[in-house]
Amino acid sequence: MGLTVTLILLGLILIFAEILLIPGVGIAGVLGLISIGGSCFYAFNEFGTMIGWIVTGINVLLIVLLAAYTLRAKTWKRLSLETNIDSKAVSSDYKVSLGDKGITMTRLAPMGMVRFGDESVEVKALEGMLDSGLEVEVVMIENGRIYVKPLTDDY
Repeated sequence: MGLTVTLILLGLILIFAEILLIPGVGIAGVLGLISIGGSCFYAFNEFGTMIGWIVTGINVLLIVLLAAYTLRAKTWKRLSLETNIDSKAVSSDYKVSLGDKGITMTRLAPMGMVRFGDESVEVKALEGMLDSGLEVEVVMIENGRIYVKPLTDDY
């Protein structure tokens, strides 16, 4: 009887781990189901039909209870991250303003780097692509993104 109980507990632990820790159809879930099935087979084989059906009923009940416990909202709320991220990936602390002129350091296709004085800033070409070494002017700043256009009309 000890092996039957051990197989049941091992199966429940593996299924629980599959649901909460390593989701997906993985090896832990398959091994858990094999363990639960093995406990039923062992109970039928060693203790007879009556005990086998009792063990099978207990297994079904325990799996239903495990599923109900893991699908509750409280279980997932305890496991979820409650931290809000309010930072932005792109810093808008540049000392660049409308009308500033700079030189493209890389090709703007349409994004690239421009040097304004001693500061290098990632910018976006207002239209098309611009080669490196061109003089550009800031024409728009929107949501932390800087838009430039070339000073010459060759583009």
